[in-house]
Amino acid sequence: MPLVRISFREGRTPAERARIGDGVHRALVEACGVPADDKFQIVTEHAELVYDRRYLGIDRSDGLVVVQVFFRSGRTVEQKKALYKRTAELLSEAGVRPQDVFVTLVENEPADWSFGNGEAQYVK
Repeated sequence: MPLVRISFREGRTPAERARIGDGVHRALVEACGVPADDKFQIVTEHAELVYDRRYLGIDRSDGLVVVQVFFRSGRTVEQKKALYKRTAELLSEAGVRPQDVFVTLVENEPADWSFGNGEAQYVK
């Protein structure tokens, strides 16, 4: 049940955008046990992204991809680290440099989700 926002600069082809989205989703499935059919993504291209090219000694380029994952709390630190690593690996296969993969997680509770019909499906 994650909701994923993926942001990058304008100019990527539809195939590149699809490979990036697929890679992020596959990393979530493999590292965090997300169901394979639970894919909800908002992919946004931007004319400009503002970021420090050398923060923490990482050499970023205009190929930066920002991935923000909203999901229920409960993942271990090991799962989160595995998610970061697998996301960088899979996006590398999609042509994104590992240095340009920026991931942030936002955890919430079951009552914070409604998948439609004005209901909180995860609340019993």
